[in-house]
Amino acid sequence: MPVWQQLFDGLKTENFAIVAVAEESGGADLARPWIAQANPAYPCLIDVDHRVAALYGMVNVPQCVWIDETGHIVRPPETAGSTDHFRRMDPVTRTLSAEHQAARTAARASYLDAVRDWVRTGRYALDADLAREKLPRITRDMVIADANFRLGIWLRRNGRWAEAAPFLAEASRLHPDSWNIWRQAADKNEAGLAAGPEFWDRVRALGDRPYYPPPDLPGF
Repeated sequence: MPVWQQLFDGLKTENFAIVAVAEESGGADLARPWIAQANPAYPCLIDVDHRVAALYGMVNVPQCVWIDETGHIVRPPETAGSTDHFRRMDPVTRTLSAEHQAARTAARASYLDAVRDWVRTGRYALDADLAREKLPRITRDMVIADANFRLGIWLRRNGRWAEAAPFLAEASRLHPDSWNIWRQAADKNEAGLAAGPEFWDRVRALGDRPYYPPPDLPGF
């Protein structure tokens, strides 16, 4: 059973809900198989214009926002249990060593445990000032990038792919930290993921910077 469904099943009687959002500009037909495979009992939205990502300052997946029962953000967008261990993958076999796989699994478990602690005890929730301080700063370039992205997606949705390309490229140039924006125009592999040579070149270009910045939680 997928980890998010397990989390939901364990907490659904404790005033807890999950809302998943697929950042998929290609539309429902591309997102639906992934949702069907997970078979979730919680709502899954398909955000073709990346409105959620723009509003909350999300730049990659998976990211989570913790929102309390009063509607206040108590943890701004952060990496939700994923780690950079994938960068140590064997390039030929596409596998991780047992050590790195174990560390990756442990980190995911730590994140889910932190969610459970928050729901049951309030632990790890940030006060209003600290939560506000940690919210991503929306810059002018990011706003213009979002406008270029939406225009590019609209053009592509209406069959005008050649016209869309420069707007999508400009969106990525203006907001280079957004992997969500970049991957919408990137080449896809056989699984439909933007994880081909272009992706790995971009990951290597990060140098020492993380692809998945670790959350400020135990186990990371």
